[in-house]
Amino acid sequence: MDAPLERAKQAAAERAIAEVRPGERLALGTGSTAAHAVRALAARFPGGGFDCVASSEATAELARSLGIPVRDLRADDQFDRMIDGADEVDERLNLTKGGGGALLREKLLAELSSQVVIVVDPTKLVRRLGERSPIPVEVVPFAAPMLEHAFAREGFTVQLRRRDDRQPFRTDNGNHLLDLRPAQPLEDPRRTASEIEGRTGVVEVGVFVGLASRVFVGFPDGRVDERRPPV
Repeated sequence: MDAPLERAKQAAAERAIAEVRPGERLALGTGSTAAHAVRALAARFPGGGFDCVASSEATAELARSLGIPVRDLRADDQFDRMIDGADEVDERLNLTKGGGGALLREKLLAELSSQVVIVVDPTKLVRRLGERSPIPVEVVPFAAPMLEHAFAREGFTVQLRRRDDRQPFRTDNGNHLLDLRPAQPLEDPRRTASEIEGRTGVVEVGVFVGLASRVFVGFPDGRVDERRPPV
């Protein structure tokens, strides 16, 4: 564990939670930085008082262990705020997400949220998506071999995500993940995501365009910068 980066993640998470008010409807993200936000939420509001839905079983388990009730998604749900991390944040606050394996549920909850607040450490900042992290693509297991071959022919370096025991990683939805590294960083994230999504067997793409309302960037010394989408 990189202690300075963990301090940076914690600082960003605490800054985001400082704006939360009791009674809000919250969507909780997935990953190491989102976990810091869940812990900060429990520490700041030990009595709870929130209506929460989590983007993964791992986040739901963590939240419940800390006394934060989590329920299933309902048909008419809308959220005041989603708090989540990201694998990359570009200059326009587009995101690469899915390193924690929850991209489909994260994107759905983000689209249902009035505010999407992203918390990151400075290593996640890039000029263009695809510079630092692969693009996670959730796919139907039956189609995974065909899609892996097709994306490789299109110039991506493709890797089927695996667990520590070398078995294919499965999302909470029972799907596989292909991690795609583009030959060049993305010039047009929206177009790339659309082209990938258009293939039969693809469930969701971990490129989030125009969804982030604010990004808090934490630093090891406790400083936090706030970024908003360009006008």
